[in-house]
Amino acid sequence: MAFTRTRAASRPASLTDTELKQRKVKFHWEDTPLDWIPNQPYASHFINEINMILPAGEFWFCRLYNKALPLITDEKLKEDVKGFIKQEAMHARGHSAAMDEYLEQRGISTARNQAIMKYLFETVLADEPFGKKMPKWMERRWLLLRLGLIAAIEHQTCVLGTYALTNKNWDDAQADPVFLDLIRWHGAEEIEHRSVAFDLYQHLGGDYISRYYLTAVALPMIIGLWVDGAAHVMKQDVRFADKKPSVFRPWMWLEWQRTAKKGMLPSPFKLVWDSMPFFSPWYDPAKEGSTEMAQEYLKKSPAASTAESIETAIRRTHAKESVAV
Repeated sequence: MAFTRTRAASRPASLTDTELKQRKVKFHWEDTPLDWIPNQPYASHFINEINMILPAGEFWFCRLYNKALPLITDEKLKEDVKGFIKQEAMHARGHSAAMDEYLEQRGISTARNQAIMKYLFETVLADEPFGKKMPKWMERRWLLLRLGLIAAIEHQTCVLGTYALTNKNWDDAQADPVFLDLIRWHGAEEIEHRSVAFDLYQHLGGDYISRYYLTAVALPMIIGLWVDGAAHVMKQDVRFADKKPSVFRPWMWLEWQRTAKKGMLPSPFKLVWDSMPFFSPWYDPAKEGSTEMAQEYLKKSPAASTAESIETAIRRTHAKESVAV
C-alpha cells in the first residue's frame, strides 16, 4: 500500500462544502411502538437493528480519526475531521439511547448483537488485532487500511442517508415520527460529511487498488451483519416463530426483497448497485449526495432544531454573563 499522495495536484485535500457541527439531539421514546412502521414488523425490526450495528462502529471511527489527526497537514481537512468525530460520537450516543430507552424497554435483548459488533471493532479491527502487537513498520499501514474501510462504509451510509431522506413511503404508512427523525437526522449528517472519510484516506496516501478490495470487503460485511442482526431481533418476536429467522435461511433474504418492493426498505440489489461508483477510479463523494437536501431536513428536524435552539439560548446566556462581568 503506497504512502505517497495519489490525488492530483489540482484537487484540494477537502471537498466538504459546509461546516460540520455537532447537534446535541435528544429523542423521546415513550410513545414509539416496536412496530414503528404500522403493520410492517419485518421492516421495523430490520431497521431497528441499525441501533445495534452503529454505536460500536461509530465510536471506533472516532478513535481512529483521533489517531489520524496528527498526520493531517491540511488545515481545512483537519477541521473537517474534527467535525466528523463530533458528529459520529453524537450518532453513537443517539443510537445507544435508542437501544436502552426504546428496544430494551420493549423486551428486545440487544446484548448478543452488541457483543458481535464490539468483538469486530475492539478485537478484530483494534490497534492490536486479536491482542497481537503490530510491528512498528506496520502501524501506519494498518491505520491506513482501516481508514480505507471507513471510507468504503461511509459511501454506504451516504447511500442509506439519501434513501432515508427521500423515501416518502414511510410517511404514507404513518411511521412513528420520532424514529423517522432519528434515522433522517443521522442520514442527513452522513450526507453532510460524506467526503471526509474519502478525503482523509486520499490525503494520507490511500490508493485505488486498496480502495477496490476494501469495498469488496465492506459491502458484504455490512449486509451480512445487518441481516444476521435483524434475524436475531425477529427471533424474539413470536410472530416470526414459524419462520425461524436466520442469515442462512432463504426466507430472510426473500422477505427483504418483498418488503423492499413495498417501498419499506432499500433492496439488497439497490445497495449493491449504489456501491458501484466507489469502485471507479474517478469516484467523487461530493457527487453522491446533496448537502442542500441534507441541511433542508436538518432545519426542520424536531430533534436537531430543538438542539439548535438550546445551543443558541446557552450562547446568549453566556454572552450576557460575559457582558455583566
